[in-house]
Amino acid sequence: MSNLEPTSGKRIALPVRVEPKVFFANERTFLSWLNFTVVLGGLAMGLLNFGDRVGRISAILFTVIAMSVMMYALYTFHWRADKIRNREAAAYDDRVGPTMLCVFLLGAVIVNFYLRLDYN
Repeated sequence: MSNLEPTSGKRIALPVRVEPKVFFANERTFLSWLNFTVVLGGLAMGLLNFGDRVGRISAILFTVIAMSVMMYALYTFHWRADKIRNREAAAYDDRVGPTMLCVFLLGAVIVNFYLRLDYN
């Protein structure tokens, strides 16, 4: 038998090369989330400046949601960047963020409709 036979239980460590496009994809995703929060914040500012009492309440809700999404996006960006920099194997997909964003936005719109119907 030759010395080139594989041994069981022995692992070979190979260096992992991280492409620069992975860092840019993370940054692009972060900027996409921030773009959405700026649009949502602009909607909130419009409601705040040109709305009545119900508009102001809705503006507060949308502003809180926009600020929360900004903080979540920043946390996710740094978490992913740290995992990429350390070359750790992790699930980089985000299943919680978009779902919670939709739930919170739906709740804010339902509150807005309820207050609008109750106000009139």
